[in-house]
Amino acid sequence: MKNTDLTIKDTDNMLNIRVAGIIIKNNRVLMVKNLRSDYIYSLGGRLKFGESAAQGVVREVEEETGVRLEIDRLGFVHENFFTGSTPSKMNRQVYEITFYFYMKVPRDFNIETDTATADGDGETLVWLDWHSDEKYYPQFFKAELDNPSQEIKHIVTDDRQF
Repeated sequence: MKNTDLTIKDTDNMLNIRVAGIIIKNNRVLMVKNLRSDYIYSLGGRLKFGESAAQGVVREVEEETGVRLEIDRLGFVHENFFTGSTPSKMNRQVYEITFYFYMKVPRDFNIETDTATADGDGETLVWLDWHSDEKYYPQFFKAELDNPSQEIKHIVTDDRQF
């Protein structure tokens, strides 16, 4: 059970527990693009059974960048309700909880790599300037990066389609 994703699903519903790393350097943020989506999103993935959110984000960031980064602080917790549109979530009502961590970034950190999603879509890591016109997902993400807080924020979004 150690390597099992922390996902619970039945025919109509799905619960995901996720972690995401916020990596900022020189007024740019490291984000992910894939071939299927018209938006960009943060590095991260599903938590594994038996690991803490902190352990999970360190693992996920290392898997996606090849570099083991330390956590700076927990930035926000996002409760997200939506109707799935990817092959693994298609038409399911999804409740997803994501812990977003700001990561400590060493001076020599400069990464570019391709990975793949659980659904097989190719992913590319991209550095974006603060004022990029890219569409961010979740939508609040850019606003939070523009006005970071030292406090942990709790954000709830509901985009379900019934």
